[in-house]
Amino acid sequence: MNIGSIILIILVGLLLMILDFLVIPGGVVAIFGVLCMIAGIVASYVIYGATFGTIMIFAVAIVTLLSFYFMMRTKTWRKLQLNTQIDSKMNQISEQLKVGDQGVAISRLAQKGTGRFGDQMMEVTSLQEFVDANTPIEIVKIDQNEIFVKPLK
Repeated sequence: MNIGSIILIILVGLLLMILDFLVIPGGVVAIFGVLCMIAGIVASYVIYGATFGTIMIFAVAIVTLLSFYFMMRTKTWRKLQLNTQIDSKMNQISEQLKVGDQGVAISRLAQKGTGRFGDQMMEVTSLQEFVDANTPIEIVKIDQNEIFVKPLK
């Protein structure tokens, strides 16, 4: 095995680590990358001796640190980040809703779902197991931002 093959193995390992961070998260690809880099360093120790192996360790460490430094510093990382803002809010129960108000289940209430009371759509919680859509419902309890309902009989 020549020096070019060893450097190629180490570069493949570095590319696998970068690929893991940018494209395929989970760590499995990064583990293969680290194993490739270790295999290249071990091969340099076995074939070319301790001096060359030690030089390869330092070279691999410096190249790895520099590549991650520049990867984090450039705008590439920011382009791949998720920059969405969450602007939705929990139920803001209006003063108009009170216990005893009647409405209609818009979606199936499998514990939670959507109900309409007048012109207001609210997330509601069923006291029973399931309430089918388009079933008349009644507010039983309002606890902070949660509305508990039961089907009308």
